[in-house]
Amino acid sequence: MVSKKVTITNAMGFHMRPASNFAAAMGKYPCKVTIKANGNDTDGKSLMNIIAACIKCGTDAEIVCDGEQEQQALVHSSTLRAVYRLPAFFI
Repeated sequence: MVSKKVTITNAMGFHMRPASNFAAAMGKYPCKVTIKANGNDTDGKSLMNIIAACIKCGTDAEIVCDGEQEQQALVHSSTLRAVYRLPAFFI
C-alpha cells in the first residue's frame, strides 16, 4: 500500500471533469484506489462515488493505492493536473 497527501486547489473542487479524468486514469490500473477526504473513503475508480463525495476546493485528501501496480497508479494520480488545478480553458 502506498499513499500521498494532496490538497484540492481547483476553485470548483473535484467536480465532473477532473473526477472523470481521475476515475478514467485510475481505472487503467488493477490496484484498489481510494480517496480519503472529509472523513470518508471513496472509490477512486468510480466517477459517481467521487462526485457524491463533494470534495471541495481546499480539501486535504489522501490518495491510497493498494495492490498490483500501486506505485505506478500513485505516480499517475499525482500528475493529473486536472485534479488539483485546471487550466483556464477547462473551467
